[in-house]
Amino acid sequence: MGLVWAAFAAQVPVLKAQIGASDAQFGMCFLVSSLGALAAMWVAPAVDRRLGRFSVAVASVAVGASILIPSVATNLVFFTFGMVFASASSGILDIVINARVAEAEEARGRPLMNLNHGTYSFVYAGMALVTGGLREAGLAPVQVFAGILGLILLATPLMRTRPAAVAGEESVIPQRADHLLVWLAGLVFLIGFLSEQAGDGWSALHLERTLGGGAAEGALGPAILGLTMGFGRLFGQIIAARVADTVMISLACVVAAVGVVIAALAPTLLVAYAGFAVMGLGVSVVVPLAMAIVGRMVPHAHRVAAIGRASIIGYGAFLVGPSLIGLTSDVFGLRVAFLVIAALLMVVPAILVPLLVRRVQATA
Repeated sequence: MGLVWAAFAAQVPVLKAQIGASDAQFGMCFLVSSLGALAAMWVAPAVDRRLGRFSVAVASVAVGASILIPSVATNLVFFTFGMVFASASSGILDIVINARVAEAEEARGRPLMNLNHGTYSFVYAGMALVTGGLREAGLAPVQVFAGILGLILLATPLMRTRPAAVAGEESVIPQRADHLLVWLAGLVFLIGFLSEQAGDGWSALHLERTLGGGAAEGALGPAILGLTMGFGRLFGQIIAARVADTVMISLACVVAAVGVVIAALAPTLLVAYAGFAVMGLGVSVVVPLAMAIVGRMVPHAHRVAAIGRASIIGYGAFLVGPSLIGLTSDVFGLRVAFLVIAALLMVVPAILVPLLVRRVQATA
């Protein structure tokens, strides 16, 4: 997943130019494709049961193969068609991978989720840099993605894992589970994902179009974001036992908002890089910590269902995010679009975390 979506983010300017789309049109195609991801998340448990130990491998190949379609698209319709398949495959893979990591945590008796997400961030950062170099060397998007698909195919023998245990009664959260807790955590997910998506999908365009950077300089945006998110998650893993999750979420959102403002108002590329670095450090721990709260407070038998429902709420970011940023950018420019993200981040410590603390205290 890190390879595919980092390569995509670093090639947003060329893909957008290839289909001749405006910011609003480009954002709307993500809105449509995200519907595929959300629909796929609902059927992911059934797909997992059917494919068994091969589910990770098959879903990985599906992501790598389907991203080839938008890479060769020359119009908005064909591009959107390919992105629906890529997003749906990625949605299934996301659920399956997190289920496997959760099972490994339980089997080994130690936390692994932050390490897993941190590894994704480091791979994402590295691939963004590599993709920037490949763009400078003149490689087309389809060539880059074909190489990634080749790497995925080579790795499939290592992807055979035990199927997730999904009992029929776990598909619905019971009445005794705190639905409000799940919704509040889901809204934190949503703002966290919205911020990540803004950095992933629009940082390269901001650096190249607003600040006049080249292809490699634009690719540094998602690369820096991925790298700092990786370090942020490792650091969050270390201090999680010493600081309350809700306190960390509040501080992280404030730090991320400051970083977004710096990047949005940056007069030079270096200042924008610093802003995206601060943003990555802050936003990195928001979703994992909110996920940990749900996992800890919901009864064990229904934990997967609760995390899944909160994740689906959070994935609403991939519905509203692209269109929100695209439309705002079309009317006011990318700088204002990023400032809107900063304002949304401040909603978490100002409103959502206090409500979440009350629900945690009431549930405990």
